[in-house]
Amino acid sequence: MKLEKLISSSEKGLLSFGDYESVDKQKQEGFELAGNLYNVKSHNEITRLEKNSYLLYESVPGTIVTDFHADPHELAFTVHGNEPVQVTLGLEPDAEYRLLINSTQVGKVNANRSGKISFSLNFDSGKQTIRMEKL
Repeated sequence: MKLEKLISSSEKGLLSFGDYESVDKQKQEGFELAGNLYNVKSHNEITRLEKNSYLLYESVPGTIVTDFHADPHELAFTVHGNEPVQVTLGLEPDAEYRLLINSTQVGKVNANRSGKISFSLNFDSGKQTIRMEKL
């Protein structure tokens, strides 16, 4: 899978970003959506999305993310890759979330004091659908 642009949005306000195939570091800053500024950096080793200068998503190695949306109660997206990845999300500090992968509840996770949650993914089908629900 390859995106036409490093970051873009749909009519519904869903973000798509990243490029895990590129060996060259790519970066786009100042992408505006709904009054927020997004910065994305991506290549085969890492994909990172920041919203208003705060970490929102990071994967090691790099991935492609589609249908990404976040609100105060939920964060959801589809992640595409070709090898196992470690994903870190920047959420509300000290909050508890329900993690669902491909609509299956994996468990409850707590964000640390800085709001970070990390988990690993494998790509048997090339993509995984993730949803974090705030409890």
